[in-house]
Amino acid sequence: MLPCFLLLLLCLCAHHALARAADTVSRDRPLSGGQRLVSSGGYFALGFFRPDNGAPNRWYLAIWYNKISKTTPVWIANRATPISDPNSSKLTVSEDGNLVLLDQAKSLIWSTNITSNTNSTVGVILDSGNFVLAPTSNTSNFKWQSFDEPTNVWLPGAKLGRNKITGHTARFISWQSSVDPSPGYYTLEIDPDGSNQCIHRWNNSAIYWETGLWTGHMFSGVPETAMYPKDHLSYEFVVNNQETYLMYHTNASVVTWMLIMEISGQVKTVQWMEGRKDWVPFLAMPKAQCTVYFVCGSFAMCTEDDVTFCSCLRGFSKQYNGEWRYGNPSGGCTRNAKLQCDGNSSRQAKADGFYALAVAKLPDKAWVLATVSADKCEKACLNNCSCTAYSYSGSCSLWYGDLINIVAPDGSTGQSIYIRLAASEFSSSAKTQAAMIWASTVGAILLTLIVIIGILVILKRRSFSEVNKVEGSLVVFRYRFLQNATKNFSEMLGKGSFGSVCKGILPDGTLVAVKKLDGVFQGDKQFRAEVSTIGTIQHVNLIRLLGFCSERSMKMLVYEFMPNRSLDRCLFGSTPMTLSWKTRYQIALGIAKGLAYLHEKCRSLIIHCDIKPENVLLDDAFMPKIADFGLAKLVGRDFSRVLTTMRGTIGYLAPEWISGVAITVKADVFSYGMMLFEIISGNRNTDWHQQGTDTFFPVLVAMRLHEGKIQDLLGPDLTPDANLEEVERACKVACWCVQDNENIRPTMGEIVQILEGLVDVAFPPIPWYLHVLAQSSNFSTEASH
Repeated sequence: MLPCFLLLLLCLCAHHALARAADTVSRDRPLSGGQRLVSSGGYFALGFFRPDNGAPNRWYLAIWYNKISKTTPVWIANRATPISDPNSSKLTVSEDGNLVLLDQAKSLIWSTNITSNTNSTVGVILDSGNFVLAPTSNTSNFKWQSFDEPTNVWLPGAKLGRNKITGHTARFISWQSSVDPSPGYYTLEIDPDGSNQCIHRWNNSAIYWETGLWTGHMFSGVPETAMYPKDHLSYEFVVNNQETYLMYHTNASVVTWMLIMEISGQVKTVQWMEGRKDWVPFLAMPKAQCTVYFVCGSFAMCTEDDVTFCSCLRGFSKQYNGEWRYGNPSGGCTRNAKLQCDGNSSRQAKADGFYALAVAKLPDKAWVLATVSADKCEKACLNNCSCTAYSYSGSCSLWYGDLINIVAPDGSTGQSIYIRLAASEFSSSAKTQAAMIWASTVGAILLTLIVIIGILVILKRRSFSEVNKVEGSLVVFRYRFLQNATKNFSEMLGKGSFGSVCKGILPDGTLVAVKKLDGVFQGDKQFRAEVSTIGTIQHVNLIRLLGFCSERSMKMLVYEFMPNRSLDRCLFGSTPMTLSWKTRYQIALGIAKGLAYLHEKCRSLIIHCDIKPENVLLDDAFMPKIADFGLAKLVGRDFSRVLTTMRGTIGYLAPEWISGVAITVKADVFSYGMMLFEIISGNRNTDWHQQGTDTFFPVLVAMRLHEGKIQDLLGPDLTPDANLEEVERACKVACWCVQDNENIRPTMGEIVQILEGLVDVAFPPIPWYLHVLAQSSNFSTEASH
């Protein structure tokens, strides 16, 4: 009996030893092929990985989340030197105690490359995602760790910083493309010059974005870092004689977060949404994609609200097109026709020409000639073989060589720059040839026109009921009909959380806005039922839904067109409108009325989930109309958590979104309050550090309310005609809306009464996160007592 017991005990011990070894690689237990290491708690795995759509013979040794369905590599050992066959390659421990990756020819591909006084070592994958090399006898004594050599992902607990003793710097470097994890152009690091901030660099040289200085609670340029409870997300900035580093911590039991340096140069904080089976961004640094240096390469235009944000200028075509396809347009564009530069200025003037291009701002690195005329400015460019563009606005600016960092205007004409093209791009002979081709075909067109008209008449009679079928109060449109009405969806009005919006015109001349929905997986019957419900919701401050299209997987909504576009364009566009205080106040009141209707007067309560200036549209009289209401239910509740703006700011997101508690209408109230601060100031809350002030605007509102100096909150354009009583009401409402405790936030119905002057309201207490921000702004919170 005893021998059987001992045998069983030995089997159990062996099984336990194998189980423990599942997270460990050693000289006796190498890793190859489809094998993988899994951390003791099952959170992370290490093995061989190949990017989606990547070359079949390019494999990498990587760490990824083990409990998340989407393979997400967070660290790669051999990112610049892939192996072709993982089955004949292996990760092992060398004779000198280093971790080494050997290919099929047993050539060294990657090594930890340390000098150690012991060769009895093992590699262990930890539940933090850290892969460590340690002595077999003491695996907590790290000789090397992957956290010190990160790739493009920053995990909680990893240090971003510099060891002052060894000189080693831990920084994060973007991938080259979505299929190539080799080091790209963009990096995130602690400022090596000693200022306590993080910087974004391009190509190890140009600094294109800074977080602002660490205040002890947050970075001055990223106030969102102080917004969340410390038991969910906290930051630690350490400076001592040995090292300077930044580290962040999260509560993995509540939410899974990570920071990633994207191919396009933005650092995004992303959260795993199990309902969507995907990572969802809720903060991007920098917020505007087009502020990233060289993001579109040479001779390309960056458009901020376009899904495909880079496009070649007229006369240029994509260079290295494969890289564009895989998310890296930085290869830029190349000329379709060479410039005719032979040194003869008279011939040169006839050979090359210019076309005007509207831009948000002029490119960098211009040479300025102050005293010449517009004609002489153009000739100065033509007479220089290297000159590629000029601009004239009282003084002459010339650009030589490649044009970079060109940004499209945001809903306005912006400034004009004149791009130089070869003669063939303007050739009259080319126009003549095109005219001859047109003339040769016009006969055939006329010949078939009568037949086409006849067919269209027949088809119109047959399909009119299908194209314009009325379902309830909505029109059911066919996809082809909307494709024609929008010129193949060519005129983009914007991009929101739920899809892109294009301008269209119906046959009777009615202008419409067509929203192509993303991520809708409902069947046709359920979709029609939900849309019909939205169609019955009508209020003067809600955008009117005219109809919809539901064909297979394509789902679209057709809305009335708003000539003054969205509130964000009026307030924050490249050439913002000057809205009087009266107009702003009526906009704030109208939005409140629309939300009150959704929250309190609809047959079924509707939580918008996405209140922000981008979702407030303005008609020709600047009457506000809320857009995108009811869409959260169409695309699923989890999708409505998508940071409410795909450009990456959490500026309107209520704290309860992150804490994981049930969402109520008070989340909309919080978002409304944050937007009301922006209506008052005319600036983005998150851009306060760029506005010539050291104080976050909501903090400034709280200060001025208690000091009785609300007139100081208004700019010179608003002060003369502003009703200070209305200003005080709006400021009080905004502060009440952003309270941490949702139970003490007012309802939208109460907000309407306050703004209309029917109900008075007391001075609000200062919310928790404003207390934190106030400390960094030398603001005494004693004023709230």
